[in-house]
Amino acid sequence: MTPRPSRVVSRRQFLATTGSLAAGAIAVSACGGSSSGSGSAAGEYVVVTRFPNTNLVPGSVRLPISLADAQGTLLTDASLPTTLTSRIVADATGETIVDNIETTKHGVNLPQPYWPVIADISDVGIYRLIVEGGPKDGAAFQVFDPSQVSVPIVGAPMPPYETPTIDNVSGLDPICTYSSGTCPFHTITLSDALQSGKPVAYLIGTPAYCKTGTCAPALETLIEAQKTFGDDIVFVHAEVYTDRTATEVAPAVRAYYMDFEPALFIAGSDGVLRYRLDAIFDEDEVQEALREIS
Repeated sequence: MTPRPSRVVSRRQFLATTGSLAAGAIAVSACGGSSSGSGSAAGEYVVVTRFPNTNLVPGSVRLPISLADAQGTLLTDASLPTTLTSRIVADATGETIVDNIETTKHGVNLPQPYWPVIADISDVGIYRLIVEGGPKDGAAFQVFDPSQVSVPIVGAPMPPYETPTIDNVSGLDPICTYSSGTCPFHTITLSDALQSGKPVAYLIGTPAYCKTGTCAPALETLIEAQKTFGDDIVFVHAEVYTDRTATEVAPAVRAYYMDFEPALFIAGSDGVLRYRLDAIFDEDEVQEALREIS
């Protein structure tokens, strides 16, 4: 396996990137274009990017977005559009690379709904996501050469790691900040899970200290998924911080070169990474991915 670029993530860098997931925003008319839904609101929505813009590579690119009001507060209203239509253009030329992308609203058990825009992009470069009814400039994002990306990428073997377990906490206290106590995904290390011959779902996230408020729902989604898939899939969870002060990033985060949270890595029984869901995902997306690899 080709060595990944060495990068040490400080707590300040980690928090800055995690906190910026909702920073990129573009305005879109509440009634503009072909966006549909059970209702509409006067004025404008603001389209908020929810993805880290540090680890996108050519292939299937996932660009989740949410809607906010003019003050930037993420919206939860049931009248939000069910479907958003968007396109992706090359920043340098303005050429449309992917057109008429229709994305359905998601948000099962999440504090805010989101729309996971997914498109196939074959070349590295800078692009813009333009939502129908919004400003023509859209929101910029970059697709990197895989050699420039440190986070494990889809299509490559998933790197093993000796994640803390209830039998070997590896200096973490606690090893899990789930509100109901240690979750059931700390009985086996990621390394052992990848050697099991079964598909693996590996979550990096901190339910107690997640700045975007999506880590606790992500873990709860996996707990529910285990009830469906049982022993057919091995589930593993790793915390983001070493203790309750949330001042030191845990080794598991450094091992995967993470500068955002949460992230769900899903590997097939061959240990190859098939899906990586970054920053925000719901039960529907997770269940669909797990069905594909189970």
